[in-house]
Amino acid sequence: MKNIFTITILLLAGLGAAGQTKDHKRNQFADFSVAVGNSEGTVALSYVHNWRTGKKKKFELGIGGRFTSYIGQNRYYRTAPAIITSGKTGPFVFFTQDIDANIDTVLINHPQVNLLNVTFNVGYHFNPKWYIGFNIDVIGFSFGADKAGRYINGSSGQLTNASVANFNVLLTSDNDYGSLNSELFGKYQFNKKLGVKAGLQFLFTEYKTDTKVQTYPRLNDRFRNKVPAFVAGVSYNF
Repeated sequence: MKNIFTITILLLAGLGAAGQTKDHKRNQFADFSVAVGNSEGTVALSYVHNWRTGKKKKFELGIGGRFTSYIGQNRYYRTAPAIITSGKTGPFVFFTQDIDANIDTVLINHPQVNLLNVTFNVGYHFNPKWYIGFNIDVIGFSFGADKAGRYINGSSGQLTNASVANFNVLLTSDNDYGSLNSELFGKYQFNKKLGVKAGLQFLFTEYKTDTKVQTYPRLNDRFRNKVPAFVAGVSYNF
């Protein structure tokens, strides 16, 4: 893990150094964020490269990279696949209610997931000091130690082992696979280099059990925890 984290920092630093020639057509920055939820939290390090558009160059969009590390305590991971939770797949599952009878859980006492993903970013500059932005993970990979858990189906259950889902991809709502982070935030710029941010984070983390412990309405080994949390951080403009 230490080696991957070091490589991530060097990669972000290299990308930033490559773009130190500042112009009004680009916005490049790195930020460090901390999010706190109910008995869980995250830290994240990200690099953003946005292209400013429009006559006044106030709106921007672009790509980036983010490393997120999540830790929790006594978290219930619920059935993940959309075909089970909603009875269907496709983009409109976002508007479909869950089928409660189809959803089981896996209790993991100390989940810990690390994710490294490509991000899509949008933002708007109200003025040189105030900025609002949204970002979401698109694709990448996750890693972490295997965990012991307890599969729960109504009043019954069984012990099981679970591993982090390694591949991450954004596909809309419960169609998503793996672990994905997103933020909606506002940022205040102290000067041309330093700023602070605050907002909301929404994080998915996913584990796979070593056997398909869920049998109804179909076999399943994927379970997901959804984390809404307050996020705050600092940013550095290149």
